Amino acid sequence: MTRFLGLRGSRLNYVAILGVVMPSIMSLGYNQGLLGGVLTLPWFEFQFPEIDVTHAQPSEKHHKSTLQGTVVALYAAGGLLGAISCIGLGDMLGRRRTIIIASIIQMIGAFLMASSFGLAQLVVSRVLLGLGTGGQLATVPVWQSEISPASKRGAHVGTTGIFASMGLTLALLVDLGMSYVSNSASWRVPVGLPIILSLAVMISTSYMPESPRWLIQQGQISAAREVLAALRDTEMDSEIIGKEILDVEASLAIAGKGSLRQIFHMGHQRIFHRTCLAAGGLMLLQLTGVNSITFYSTTIFQTHLHLEPTTSKILAVIYQFSGVFGGIVCVSTIERFGRRCLLLSSATINTISMVLVAALSSQLTNNIAMLAAVVFMFIFHFSMIIGFGGIPFLYASEVSPLSLRTTINGISSGTYWALSVLIAEVTPIAFNDIGWKYFLIFACFNFAMIPIVYLFYPETAGLSLEGIDEVFIMSTGWLDPVRVAKQLPEKLIGRQPQEDSLLEKKENGESKA
Repeated sequence: MTRFLGLRGSRLNYVAILGVVMPSIMSLGYNQGLLGGVLTLPWFEFQFPEIDVTHAQPSEKHHKSTLQGTVVALYAAGGLLGAISCIGLGDMLGRRRTIIIASIIQMIGAFLMASSFGLAQLVVSRVLLGLGTGGQLATVPVWQSEISPASKRGAHVGTTGIFASMGLTLALLVDLGMSYVSNSASWRVPVGLPIILSLAVMISTSYMPESPRWLIQQGQISAAREVLAALRDTEMDSEIIGKEILDVEASLAIAGKGSLRQIFHMGHQRIFHRTCLAAGGLMLLQLTGVNSITFYSTTIFQTHLHLEPTTSKILAVIYQFSGVFGGIVCVSTIERFGRRCLLLSSATINTISMVLVAALSSQLTNNIAMLAAVVFMFIFHFSMIIGFGGIPFLYASEVSPLSLRTTINGISSGTYWALSVLIAEVTPIAFNDIGWKYFLIFACFNFAMIPIVYLFYPETAGLSLEGIDEVFIMSTGWLDPVRVAKQLPEKLIGRQPQEDSLLEKKENGESKA
């Protein structure tokens, strides 16, 4: 069969996005939003009375809320383990095989969850589901960033926000539709659907190219040349491909073999600095508060904003679907306005929205205030996706040197999942104990993100992955990368691969000297 289905250039990139990135990220969103709608289904509550908060006695409510939060959080705990496991597997097995293995584990978890008859099996299935999803999330953005051209990398990886929102929307639509089924299929069918998404990822990935940068790292230059020729739609022996390979080899020569110990040392490439930026970006994503709403969106509308059950489910669907439009705005503007502009704008709007949601939802007897709170929750989600839906995953891949890219992304994804565990565990307790004041905590976090992004996160739009290495090589302090990125000569921004190579070799020679 023809390699890569006979596709080349932009067509190959688009099929990679639709065939691998879309179903893998949709499964992330689907799994995150699924249980929030299932938790209130009568047949699910009947099957698992241990976590039935709706019909719990007042004396049992705190205990069951805690246990429910733990069951929800176990998915994130599995995600943490999956992300950490990619630190070694990502470089040993390659991006494609890691994605396929993660998809198989996710599929097993979904099957076990759909066939659960007791809390113990539900717990195990949640961990396995998270394990597979965590492996996908730690690897797919890296693979996508490494096969994308610099001029389109932001838009390609930025689709993460669109696909995650599509998965969340699908989960809640399925929950809504199956809520009218009067048997256990009302929750078993929804939790089993990730099997289809996992199969789609496995089949598509098997036909897609391996990361050319990983191939070069493994010394498979001939294979890397073939992949780059297909991705750039040119001849294997073209000068452009040769110079792009030289760029990657030069970057590897500077970084060395890339051991885990390097993560905790600065060095001339400022590895520790870059690790902090990568992990910090995904930490900021969690601290926006989006998952505190995503995990429990239906429950929040129904229990805490006192809306009708059906209305709550419909509003939860609309809430998640608003993120699709936010993702489209991100993809269409990220290369024009840059990563920093979108992050700063998003953090500002998030802050205002969270303050207003808290203030309005405190008026429990005012129906108009409740509806206004819902509107600002929609605005928050739309804004959050524009800045934080996909950019933190993109940024983690961009600022990481090739020799440590999977390691740093594993650590960054691990940070994301660790906070996800905490938020999923704390959220039901927090809503029961402090109610609307919980939103104020996230308003403060979003406000703090504005100076953090402005001071520490350099602009990476238009730079090749090897060009981003140059920004940090030229920096000497924590605040320098923002200034250095702004002062780079215009010829370094959006330059052609052959120009990259000559300038990179010059910088490499100066660095070694």
